[in-house]
Amino acid sequence: EYGLVPMVIEHTSRGERAYDIFSRLLKERIVCIHGPIADDTASLVVAQLLFLESENPAKPIHLYINSPGGVVTAGLAIYDTMQYIRSPVTTLCIGQAASMGSLLLAAGAPGERRALPNARVMIHQPSGGASGQASDIAIQAKEILKVRDRLNKIYAKHTGQAIDRIEQCMERDMFMDPVEAHAWGLIDEVIEHRPISLVSDAVSSEPPKNSGGGENKGTEEPSPA
Repeated sequence: EYGLVPMVIEHTSRGERAYDIFSRLLKERIVCIHGPIADDTASLVVAQLLFLESENPAKPIHLYINSPGGVVTAGLAIYDTMQYIRSPVTTLCIGQAASMGSLLLAAGAPGERRALPNARVMIHQPSGGASGQASDIAIQAKEILKVRDRLNKIYAKHTGQAIDRIEQCMERDMFMDPVEAHAWGLIDEVIEHRPISLVSDAVSSEPPKNSGGGENKGTEEPSPA
């Protein structure tokens, strides 16, 4: 949660409209994952992805990630939704993409996974705790091993790495700079400036302006895609 969310004012031929900054970014098809990934985060991100797909299933959605990771099931809810929707999802790491954050970064559309120069990426095996009777602890231990195998298969799918190497690398926290993350197959590109394709997407989502300076009588200004 954010203690202070800036507001922005949009000026159109219809007048002024105030947005909180994240709603304004959503209008540009930008979704942000900032902070730990928990159930409430997943609920918001999934809802935004589904909404943007319903608006225009052919247009890319841009997912910005700055996260230390979080709950595996919450992260997998976001991951499955990214794969489920028809809109391609580009991913960009700003700050860090660790643990489940790195999996979501790698799960972006092929060729559209990026990181800024000073970001970092970290992968590791899932962790958890259990208490209670010995039989209950055994059940939880079996489940976390199943989760580890599932995550390893997802990393293998999106990075091209062999399962054996993934298991070896994820035994302990493995930190990577963007160049190393690129070599590992987690991202496709390290960028310093926004690609022109992303700028074009932002421009194309703006409402058209009247060229004559007067009101466009008889027609209604189309809403952004």
